[in-house]
Amino acid sequence: MNENKHVTSTGWVDPDDAPELTDEFFEIADEYIGEKLVRRGRPRKMEPKQPVSIRLSNEVVKYFRATGKGWQTRIDEVLKEWIAARSSVQVSQK
Repeated sequence: MNENKHVTSTGWVDPDDAPELTDEFFEIADEYIGEKLVRRGRPRKMEPKQPVSIRLSNEVVKYFRATGKGWQTRIDEVLKEWIAARSSVQVSQK
């Protein structure tokens, strides 16, 4: 049987039942300026690095990994130096 279903309005919400607004709440809350969401974290780079897959000799990988954290960045720097030494192409250093 079809009964008339009508939408009932929600009852009054007691503001005392709202959770307490703690520092932790504000740390994870989204921040807006008007309608625009403010993004957190680092700003995006104009030219971000591209993830690629290349095959390197075992000794090259061992050498650079042994230099510690940032070893892939150091490979990138060596390649940029190689390009600069052999080309008129300008390569950014950062």
